[in-house]
Amino acid sequence: MKRIYCFLVAVELMIGMPVIAQTFSFDGRNREAILVKPTDVFTVETGYGYDFQEFITEARKSQNDTYRLTDGIFYFSVKVPDGNYRVTVTLGSKKAKGNTTVRAESRRLFVQNVETKKGEFKACSFIVNKRNTTINLPDGKTERVRIKKREESKMNWDDKLTIEVNGDAPAVSEIKVEPAPDVPTLWLCGNSTVVDQDYEPWASWGQMITRWFTEDVAVANYAESGETATSFVAAGRLKKIVSLMKKGDYVLVEFGHNDQKEKRSGSGAFYNFAYALKQFVDEARAKEVTPIFVTPTQRRSFGQDGKIQETHANYPEAMRWVAKDLNVPLIELHEMTRVFFETLGVEGSKHALVHYPAGTYPGQVKAFEDNTHFNPYGAYEIAKMMVEGMKTLNLPIVQHVRKDYIPFNPSMPDDWRTFHWNDGPCIDIVKPDGN
Repeated sequence: MKRIYCFLVAVELMIGMPVIAQTFSFDGRNREAILVKPTDVFTVETGYGYDFQEFITEARKSQNDTYRLTDGIFYFSVKVPDGNYRVTVTLGSKKAKGNTTVRAESRRLFVQNVETKKGEFKACSFIVNKRNTTINLPDGKTERVRIKKREESKMNWDDKLTIEVNGDAPAVSEIKVEPAPDVPTLWLCGNSTVVDQDYEPWASWGQMITRWFTEDVAVANYAESGETATSFVAAGRLKKIVSLMKKGDYVLVEFGHNDQKEKRSGSGAFYNFAYALKQFVDEARAKEVTPIFVTPTQRRSFGQDGKIQETHANYPEAMRWVAKDLNVPLIELHEMTRVFFETLGVEGSKHALVHYPAGTYPGQVKAFEDNTHFNPYGAYEIAKMMVEGMKTLNLPIVQHVRKDYIPFNPSMPDDWRTFHWNDGPCIDIVKPDGN
């Protein structure tokens, strides 16, 4: 199945917004709109078009027996201001059956393996949060989030919203992008176990949890590899979130992996770590936003008894202590991932993490043996644990969980052999920061 090359675009101005936002409608079946030719690539001047084709071209050159891109994969970008956008993709084709997966920005999963028959069309809607590094302050001045060098090339930190169309047989006949300023937002704060990982075979729960919420919820993932609670604040990431959050939103905070390595004066679980956690709570509550703590995911560290060993010192306990003291809802991801790993077992748990023999991915001359960072299957399972954690807390946001979500128990995980993931064109053979 080849992609639908001819899209059409109509633009409608939204009046009364502080920054002009637009509703874009790209439709290969609407002859009254403006035709976008197959050769039309994204430019700042046009504000929309096919994008990042060089990634796909280069990836095809390096395919092997275990890493192959499906035919028809493409990126499409639209220039829009910061904010939440409702994206509606109409899947299907008049000419052939399809199997389509849609991700956005840095590999955030929204539409998964949707089948369409020849001549059948299905509309799927979801919310994408788009951001750049500018922080607009109350006094009219601006600052910048101090992102890391490697983040400069990420699809998350730019002035366009990028949609990735993938799948076994991608078939998209229409893409519509419209502002959605009033939906509640889940603001994610964390490290490499939460971040939107751009590159195969790495993945985190923050880019998978988007799969389970309807078009009535946005997920804004500000996590980054290597961050601690204090460095997250120092980089201006929290300040950027505070400048955008609104009443009814949620701030989810998961740290502990990297914090325990801090050795400077004043460091410690019940010292600078606890203090930083309180900053997140105070900032959120000042804006009538609900803070939620998430204990860190376990590392795959088994003892001789086949049980997971504790490797996070007293940082999870410090988070629990602050949560109790400040009456903050807490999701026990630490314990759920312990059960998950122990259920899979010493060998089986490798299939949830980046454990691959040399040569699995182009340029990979050494085996991946990472016991901290998840692959797409592992991240997908962790995202389900997060949904279950929200349900346990009876958070109002769970009313917006998608109808096809099936209740999950980490002691009865999905079979990794049946998990289907279409690789993207971007690969990194260097593990993310943090451990």
